[in-house]
Amino acid sequence: MSEKIERLKTLIIGSGPAGYTAAIYAARADLKPVVYTGMEPGGQLTTTTEVDNFPGYPEGIDGPSMMVQLQQQAERFGTEVRIGMATAVELSDTIGGIHKVTIDDNKTIEAETIIISTGATAKYLNIPSEQRLRGGGVSACAVCDGFFYRGQDVAIVGARDTAAEEASYLANICNKVTMLVRKDQMRASKAMQHRVGSIKNIEVRYNTEVDEVLGEQVVEGLRVVHNQTGEKEDIAITGLFIAIGHKPNTDIFKGQLDMDETGYLITKGKSTKTNKPGVFASGDAQDKEYRQAVTAAGTGCMAALDAERYLASVETPQETV
Repeated sequence: MSEKIERLKTLIIGSGPAGYTAAIYAARADLKPVVYTGMEPGGQLTTTTEVDNFPGYPEGIDGPSMMVQLQQQAERFGTEVRIGMATAVELSDTIGGIHKVTIDDNKTIEAETIIISTGATAKYLNIPSEQRLRGGGVSACAVCDGFFYRGQDVAIVGARDTAAEEASYLANICNKVTMLVRKDQMRASKAMQHRVGSIKNIEVRYNTEVDEVLGEQVVEGLRVVHNQTGEKEDIAITGLFIAIGHKPNTDIFKGQLDMDETGYLITKGKSTKTNKPGVFASGDAQDKEYRQAVTAAGTGCMAALDAERYLASVETPQETV
């Protein structure tokens, strides 16, 4: 016997700051949102030990606790949070049309509006010592975590504009920044290369890769290898920042939603509207510039408001199947 198809006013895919903020606003607007958490409930912040730059937490808060509180706030207004992952979508081209989403390959949801908050995944080097020390001195966000290394020696891996920008940021607060570039030249713009070259406490090492992150509980140093000579060297650092890019979690929307060459969803103007009516994108799934919890939360708010206005502008379909 086939399972009855569930119809929702608002389906939110993803449970980071964008998803839960969207849920708070959608629930208060009586859109009866349902959140599916995805593979990483709480998003990237659940891998962060301390969050010091989110407004409203003067003493700071650890990432997992913050996400629990956001979930509780969303549930307080009637949001239903479910464990599950969207595995396929069939999006309508029609204004007022119904979108179909498959959850965990076996459940079908029909939604009048969808808010996509699937986030992005930071790329890491994927060496065992790096993965073991994530949250113990290894970070993929210098702007988020650089403050904790004020006056200390750190290293950053990467060669593009983002790495150069983060190296410049770190140089303002850290004693020394060692920038590791895998090839014999940076791939950043000339302007960013000149900026890095003009900062005295940034040392750029070319043809250099991470061999091992040293330390048991926290980062204590770095073993690097010159990929032309094979020569290895240990350097003393307390923080390692990986700046080799992010991958937006948007693969299931390929061929249906407009996205750039990297996979970031494209939204219209200053809104969260995608190219499909009733489908909105928020957070790191559509933001490759800022990638902060507070900006993700802001776009989650925008997406819920956009969804509310969209529903108000179309004839409400029959509620039951």
